[in-house]
Amino acid sequence: MTAQEEPGNDAGTVGTIGRQAGRGLRWSLFGTLLTRMGSFAMGLVLARLLAPADFGLYAIALAATQFVMHVNDAGLIAATVQWRGKLEEMAPTASVLAVVFSTGVYGIFWVGAPYFSTLAGSEQATGVVRLLTAVILVDGVTAVRAGALMRHFEQDKLTKANLAGVLANAAIAVTLAVMGAGAYSFAAGQFGASVVTGVLVFVFARVPVRIAVDRAIAVRLLRFGLPLAASLGLESVLMNADYVIVGDRLGMTMLGFYLLAFNVSSWVPGLIGTAIRYVSIAGFSRLAEGDQESLAEGVRRSVPLLIAFVLPVAVVMATLAHAIIITLYGAQWNMSAGVLRFLAVLMVVRMLTGLAFDILTSVGATRATVWLNAGWAAALVAALLVGIGLDGIRGAAIAHAVVGLFVALPLAVWALQRSGVNLRPVLPALVRPLAGAAAAAGVILLVSQVTGHILLLELVAAGGAGLIVYVLIVVPAAQLKGLGGRLARLVPARS
Repeated sequence: MTAQEEPGNDAGTVGTIGRQAGRGLRWSLFGTLLTRMGSFAMGLVLARLLAPADFGLYAIALAATQFVMHVNDAGLIAATVQWRGKLEEMAPTASVLAVVFSTGVYGIFWVGAPYFSTLAGSEQATGVVRLLTAVILVDGVTAVRAGALMRHFEQDKLTKANLAGVLANAAIAVTLAVMGAGAYSFAAGQFGASVVTGVLVFVFARVPVRIAVDRAIAVRLLRFGLPLAASLGLESVLMNADYVIVGDRLGMTMLGFYLLAFNVSSWVPGLIGTAIRYVSIAGFSRLAEGDQESLAEGVRRSVPLLIAFVLPVAVVMATLAHAIIITLYGAQWNMSAGVLRFLAVLMVVRMLTGLAFDILTSVGATRATVWLNAGWAAALVAALLVGIGLDGIRGAAIAHAVVGLFVALPLAVWALQRSGVNLRPVLPALVRPLAGAAAAAGVILLVSQVTGHILLLELVAAGGAGLIVYVLIVVPAAQLKGLGGRLARLVPARS
């Protein structure tokens, strides 16, 4: 092993890995923030160039793509990050397996695209599905290289590659939208971005190109990766079954409204969740190589911090949904607001279950993730059918929120407990964030009435007041005082 890969067993293990993961997380947050800002700006432009039905066609292709992206590499990215041994010994075998699996999965989806599109309510989506799912071919070539960068906490290189991809995506998608390409604008932009990002990842990783298959290594990789791929496939079903069912039952226009709300609710999982996932599996894996107490300490630190960051955003989205949607996208998208209120709850669930998934992966409990997502998916599909029948796209969002709270979270806690991760020490640290969220919601609703629902004023005044109340309740007074002192030192003294 290299010095980066050698697990430590001394008292400084948590601190050393924490510093490496912290640096990686800072780069991930920075890069993800910029990429999400770029995607957000592009979304604002495309929402004014394209019709809701175009968003609906794209949603079908996105559902297919997210599924194949989760299963195409057979869990080999995570296997590379978690590998107990020398990277150079497993890389050739893992690279061959990733390419073979990606090519095979794409071939299956090329043939099945018309059937999938028809199932989702529009055979017109077939070409978009075939183009967008082609990103997995690039992913297969770069899977091991991306895993190597994550393994060594080299998120700065991943950030640069992803930013280059965002620029390519924006240039292609907006140009094609202006030319009238409709839903193909999204697909072509994302495929172009994947090529640009993939080339840079391949170069940055500096993993030698070798073609070889070691049977023993392949068995180890697949024993770890296949259950993970199955679990991730189920996870993609969880996040995309609503697109298929809404499209089939309600049509492309309503699916377009639903997709916009889902995209807004995904801002935080896309920003913070993606950044965390770049480092969490590597960080927890290194802690798990040490001792159980190191892993437990890492979990005790991570869960309350994640909840404290996510809850205020969820409260603002749920209480100010109409103001957010109309201000950003225009009154023609107002139907998305009723959906966003409930998807804000799902956002919190997704963040917590995502962290649980990464912890389970890091300790090698990939089979537990399969049962977690299987139970969640089974309950969700039934709930979506009932919810859509009762209340359309808002009913779909309500079904997502209810199943997330009462099925997914209990299953995640159960899976962690069975894997030896005790969550009871985390509970006292959750009191402040939950109390702060409740108080913030009350303040936002009260101030919203005072503003007369003038949208921009409502966002600034009500949202700002709620966030201030949340911070005052959640952040300890000593930390606030220290922060105030640091801010005061930044102000030049008067002569």
